[in-house]
Amino acid sequence: MNAIAERFVGTVRRECTDRILIASERHLRVVLEQYLAHYNAGRRHQGAGMSLHAPDNDPNVIPFPAQADRIRRKRVLGDLINEYKITA
Repeated sequence: MNAIAERFVGTVRRECTDRILIASERHLRVVLEQYLAHYNAGRRHQGAGMSLHAPDNDPNVIPFPAQADRIRRKRVLGDLINEYKITA
């Protein structure tokens, strides 16, 4: 359990807090809330068979390369992190 917690803290530091100047405790809470939402829903995770998938992905659909005009970017944490989705 300790190794899992250490890995998570390291990930948060590398991807989030090392790249943002935190001004106050309130600011830190807002930044961490936004990052956790991204970490749990928008970020890809390794699952069974070491294949990458996001929690929102349908496991029964094989994604095909999308045309550039169908891809939309969602900015998280003021452009620090970007999430990409295919539009219909």
